[in-house]
Amino acid sequence: MPKITFLPHPDLCPEGLEIEVDEGLSICDIALKNNIDIEHACEKSCACTTCHVYIRSGLDSLEESTEDEDDMLDKAWGLEPDSRLSCQAVTGKSDLVIEIPKYTINMVSENH
Repeated sequence: MPKITFLPHPDLCPEGLEIEVDEGLSICDIALKNNIDIEHACEKSCACTTCHVYIRSGLDSLEESTEDEDDMLDKAWGLEPDSRLSCQAVTGKSDLVIEIPKYTINMVSENH
């Protein structure tokens, strides 16, 4: 069972979080199920960048991003080589270390 470590985020997860998860779940769903209120303005349909995360460790274990995801990521604030949309990145067999960026381009929180 893979382990996901969410690095501390000042608003969403101040203490950080380390949990064991099942394979085949999106990082966004895992965060939401564990009380990390990550934004997802498009309801996880790969139509925005509010759930953008950095995969600090384990990126190679994820399936490659799709062209649609890459197109959306091009619009993300603070894009880095290890950026993914958490609604599209699905857990595999390897552990992951996730950092949630401090900012998104969403001007208004949707309060999901």
